[in-house]
Amino acid sequence: MPPRASKRKRDPPNSSSVTSSDGSSVSSKVRTKGMGKIDRMFNSYANSSLGMIDPDGIEALCSDLGVDYTDVRILMLAWKLKAEKQGYFTQDEWRTGLKSLGVDSLSKLKKVLPMLVNEVATPSNYEDFYSYAFRYCLTEEKEKSLDTESICELLNLVLGAQFRPQVDLLIEYLKVQSDYKVINLDQWINFLRFCEEISFPDLENYDANEAWPLILDNFVVWMRERQS
Repeated sequence: MPPRASKRKRDPPNSSSVTSSDGSSVSSKVRTKGMGKIDRMFNSYANSSLGMIDPDGIEALCSDLGVDYTDVRILMLAWKLKAEKQGYFTQDEWRTGLKSLGVDSLSKLKKVLPMLVNEVATPSNYEDFYSYAFRYCLTEEKEKSLDTESICELLNLVLGAQFRPQVDLLIEYLKVQSDYKVINLDQWINFLRFCEEISFPDLENYDANEAWPLILDNFVVWMRERQS
């Protein structure tokens, strides 16, 4: 059900708001109608007992969009919705996110998905998306770290397309090393910084005296041992 319009005095007609014969704003009616379509779309995927879209609903959405559940664009959609809990979209998140995308139907959402990739690709958005991806995967309250297995999957998902050689070797290192069972947000952010700033695979400009986390110092030592 669309939200009720608040009662207020009628505004005079202007270029962006035309008044109909019943005294209501036409633009307001259009917005309300659009929100109604967004809500109906939400309800078609939501778990009615939870009042939100759950993992099953997201899988159904992915099926209708013709994308895999693990497609990075679904993570980008969650970022755009500012979803707080992994695998769940609340109605408020859905409304706000789809409204910002200008979407009120499945067909429009299909068209927007490729545009999300371009939006995330801008430097400021990408850093925000990259940090969000880590936080989104924290499933427990007050959790601050992710296990290395999850980190490997996430690295492949969000960095693999741009930095395939670095990601492949970093994943290999994380799997063979035994010093770190979990990765925190600071380490995660520095993985991106490493990929963006360090020449690869020669690592010539890597300086261990700079503010790099120890795990990357160890990774570079491991890399140089392999190369020698």
